[in-house]
Amino acid sequence: MLEVNGLATEEQILKVFPSIETINKGPVAVIECFQKIPCNPCTTSCKFNAIDMGDDINNLPQVSSENCVGCGVCLGKCPGLAIMLVDGSKSEDYLHMSIPYEMMPVPVKDSIVKGLDREGNYLGDVRVVKVLNSKSLDRTLVVTLEVPRDLLYKFRNIEVEVE
Repeated sequence: MLEVNGLATEEQILKVFPSIETINKGPVAVIECFQKIPCNPCTTSCKFNAIDMGDDINNLPQVSSENCVGCGVCLGKCPGLAIMLVDGSKSEDYLHMSIPYEMMPVPVKDSIVKGLDREGNYLGDVRVVKVLNSKSLDRTLVVTLEVPRDLLYKFRNIEVEVE
């Protein structure tokens, strides 16, 4: 599927997510990197040795949820925007999902935006919890959203309405 239309299969997506028990403990990185290419900013940016690629820079990165503290540094360093943070410790009804965002307009804290799947299809409205814009992120915003739990494996992006 990835080679045909650029979309990961459900099996590929489920394989990179940690267990729901791990997600419910607090923020953890999820890396949706499915193609072997020479890239390693995620591993070099992680101060906790939570991301490993082995000896070959072409290997797919693997997250050690035991080492990941959910700091999000890797999220802003990934040139493919393939990393997000998932935190299920906030509520039984929703998750906090932090995604990289490089579009305009910039979402505003506490605003409601459209939650989208990997194909850009509308899933439902989500609330913006926080927008992090830092020089260290190299023009990539990190947007944290309140996402219903049933969208955990589907949600991947947002659309901000132009006012």
